[in-house]
Amino acid sequence: MKNKNNTLNKRVKLALLTAAMGMAGHSAFAADGNTITTVVKISGIPWFDRMETGVELYAKQHPEMNISQVGPATADSAQQLQIIQDLIAKGTDALAVVPMDPTILEALLKRAMARGTIVVTHEADNQINTMVDVEAFDNTDYGTALNERLADCMGGAGKWTTFVGSLGSRTHLQWVGAGEKNAMKYPGMKLVDPNNESFDDANGTYKKAKEILRKHPDIKGFQTSAGNDVLGVGRAIEEAGLAGKVCLVGTGLPNPSAAYLDSGAITAIGFWDPQKAGMAMNEVARILLKGGQIEDGMNLGVEGYEHVSVRPGAGDGKLLVGNGMVLVDKETYKEHLF
Repeated sequence: MKNKNNTLNKRVKLALLTAAMGMAGHSAFAADGNTITTVVKISGIPWFDRMETGVELYAKQHPEMNISQVGPATADSAQQLQIIQDLIAKGTDALAVVPMDPTILEALLKRAMARGTIVVTHEADNQINTMVDVEAFDNTDYGTALNERLADCMGGAGKWTTFVGSLGSRTHLQWVGAGEKNAMKYPGMKLVDPNNESFDDANGTYKKAKEILRKHPDIKGFQTSAGNDVLGVGRAIEEAGLAGKVCLVGTGLPNPSAAYLDSGAITAIGFWDPQKAGMAMNEVARILLKGGQIEDGMNLGVEGYEHVSVRPGAGDGKLLVGNGMVLVDKETYKEHLF
């Protein structure tokens, strides 16, 4: 546990230094090899800790390259923008970015590409200034699947609400938007107080969920988006003695969600493996750095991205879609523990 805490503290300190002082990456850029830097929304939370295991594994597979991951210590678009700005100034060859808010990064990523930097994004299919946006699955399909599982738990009737990491998070809005559309099939489902911003903070989400439970004591369901949302809402449901009575379906990871899945406070979670997404982004960046092409049907050599669909992107770039969607509940989550 001590080593784990030390590692976490190092990452958080690094992120703060990066934002404040312009230091980018946790090692000097290699003079004789390409540099790929993955920039995540937040450092030190389970979702992006898992992504970092993929980035580190990919780095071991490609020792000739300098590959690392950084991110801000909090869910702050301005901090993320500053980190990317510093990396561009340092001369990183490729950026693999998970934007907190794609629109805020547009001008900066445009300048980066104009300077010759390879830009790959994730969770941002509306990003105009990117060469390839990598998605684990079709986001409309995913949001629909989450809501269908919620509707099943609710019996197709009752009040429900939604949480997003931020109102600027493209994928989160896609998921809850698809959920709202799906719920129209069930006239008895009534959406109340939608799109609560969590900023991926489990404690903040917990407090907001308690407020909603007080305001709507008859609420029957929550559909959540950010990885920590299910933990905050699950805690509020459990503490209120409503486990198994109020339905909760959202994005989350199996290990952190296990106790709430077992208690019934979380009905089901959906996810893709951030480890594999990190590897897929880096592989796309490597292919582009070597002058290769991203083509429909290609195999990236990463689970969930063996036969990808490649479509036109929001700008001049491409949208790459994998098949990495997973949806589990109390009976099946142990098949996917990480």
